Amino acid sequence: MAHPLQFIGFTSHRAGSEIHPPSGPILDTDYVIRMAQAHEEAGFDRVLIAWHSSTPDGMALAQLAAVHTKRLQFMIAHRPGFIAPTLAARQFATFDHISGGRASIHIITGGSPAEQRADGDWLDHAERYARTDEFVTLLRRVWTEDKPFDFEGTYYKVAGAHSAIKPVQKPHVPVFFGGSSDDAIRFAGRHADIYAFWGETLDQARETIARVRRSVAEAGRDPASIRFSLSVRPVMAATEEAAWKRADRILERIKELRGDAVEQGNSKPQSIGSARLLEAAKGGRVRDKRLWTEVAAAVGAGANTTALVGTPEQVAEAMIDYRALGVDTFLIRGFDPEEDAVEYGRSLLPAVRHLDARGLSVAAE
Repeated sequence: MAHPLQFIGFTSHRAGSEIHPPSGPILDTDYVIRMAQAHEEAGFDRVLIAWHSSTPDGMALAQLAAVHTKRLQFMIAHRPGFIAPTLAARQFATFDHISGGRASIHIITGGSPAEQRADGDWLDHAERYARTDEFVTLLRRVWTEDKPFDFEGTYYKVAGAHSAIKPVQKPHVPVFFGGSSDDAIRFAGRHADIYAFWGETLDQARETIARVRRSVAEAGRDPASIRFSLSVRPVMAATEEAAWKRADRILERIKELRGDAVEQGNSKPQSIGSARLLEAAKGGRVRDKRLWTEVAAAVGAGANTTALVGTPEQVAEAMIDYRALGVDTFLIRGFDPEEDAVEYGRSLLPAVRHLDARGLSVAAE
């Protein structure tokens, strides 16, 4: 049986995107509130609040947004290693109460050594994953165990660990995780409730989903229990021709803003996920029906940079193709963040939900 369809948007501490240079104060509280409310009104299930070593704290941003919304849930990026897992467990449990059960955590092990070092973390890739394994093990135990417990690992040692406050959601807040390395896939098999990956081709996505499900089975869990979230950037217009013209304008604007940096975008990526997007880009400007790869190629694929281009109905059909592979959650954000969030709610989300309901009803017959 398929998991329910969900949509995740994206918000930040101030306005900006690849085609809109950030402006104004580093923390624009009006923007945070406005974006959260726009996503709630548009029908999104939750929003991602990202992590960067130099930006405002994501938990605080989520608390601000939660006060000004009623239903919207929050996917808060968190990098293990900078605070104790027992404290992180209490913080997320507390926010889950404050928000009325709207918390989730997105575990980011870290893809950029330079950014990790900015916060004082000098562990290598394998060590970061080993630490993350202990971190999330402790998170889950603090969230679910009623009695104090001891734990001793390579990176953490606690005696009498216990939290009086437990998450509202049971057994605990949802754990999102992403990463394409062998270490990441092993971790996902052990710990992830929802595995998140970037907008790959259908063949790549099929491969990724199979790898993760094998890892889940090897960890002794039910492979059908894990959910999959695909991140992609819908570029839409009233006609397909107009949508591609908009895509071309987006690419030109990125080149204009980045200048020579675009030519450097194809340097060796720092993550396996980035390498997979660049591999998709080598296959051409458009892959499958309408997966647009040129932005990923131009900027080095360091984030969610592949797009689906077309009318809302065409983009919805492309998303349903991923749904058929096992994706049940779509993390979508636009190059015009606020305007696109509103438009997604007006046209794209209803179109995907309509096609999904029709497909599920046919399958049930």
